[in-house]
Amino acid sequence: MSEPAVTPLLSFEKLSSLTIAKLIAFGQQFLLPHSDSAKLDTEILLCFVMNKSASFLLTWPEHKLTPQQSQQFSALIQRRAQGEPIAYIVKIREFWSLPLQVSPATLIPRPDTEVLVELVLSHHQDQIIRCLDLGTGTGAIALALASEHPQWQIEAVDYSHEAVALAKRNADNLNLTQVNIYQSDWFSQVSGEKCFDVIVSNPPYIDENDHHLNEGDVQFEPKTALVALDNGLADIKIIARQALKFLKLGGFLYIEHGFEQSHAVQAILTDLAYSEIQTIKDYSDNDRVTWACYSI
Repeated sequence: MSEPAVTPLLSFEKLSSLTIAKLIAFGQQFLLPHSDSAKLDTEILLCFVMNKSASFLLTWPEHKLTPQQSQQFSALIQRRAQGEPIAYIVKIREFWSLPLQVSPATLIPRPDTEVLVELVLSHHQDQIIRCLDLGTGTGAIALALASEHPQWQIEAVDYSHEAVALAKRNADNLNLTQVNIYQSDWFSQVSGEKCFDVIVSNPPYIDENDHHLNEGDVQFEPKTALVALDNGLADIKIIARQALKFLKLGGFLYIEHGFEQSHAVQAILTDLAYSEIQTIKDYSDNDRVTWACYSI
């Protein structure tokens, strides 16, 4: 991947002489050519090195970093200027108001995926269901659902052993250990005796030739969690077909996909005789989640 040119950074000795307010202004200017959220990134890094909340920055604008904190801040802000995602640097990302550990072994949870969580909750609010999350990554979707409905029976699987270990740590940290998290290549390790009311997935759906793979945070994320063959539809086809064996009659499948894939996903579901097929938009008004019912 290409690395953007980075403006020379002040020495950490010089940084330690600046107040919090001046560090924020400096960091914003330093990161501006490299980030669309330069000020926020700077604030996140400052909170991280000081182990303080964001409110500390507002309450103590005249505070200064220690030399050790300045050295750490200097190293981290340079990593951000090279394009490394802020979530990988601080090893955490909030999703559904839950602090989730992240690593380069998983995708970084996106706010738009919360649309899928909202949809499932709205459709099954007064029910006690059994749910399967395919390709759980950090555990974001499964743990968000479990945080709202501790009584739901939720299983979450991922092909990556590293992702499974990370999702389990997140479940432990959030005291959501009722979620059963284990390794599986889609349905391969899911018991054939189980039937689910709901199956959800945010699978790989980016075409291998998509230029966005070389831009922004995506260039640092695992390609196995991003890229699918057949114009990005291969894994969606596998999930939609195999889900029929694991859904209860009247059960629902929810799939997150690319903003230009809704018609193709609907066609896949139609060919498999799903019913009630609908697509909803994300927070940027792009098609993002398609859901359907198994009603044969």
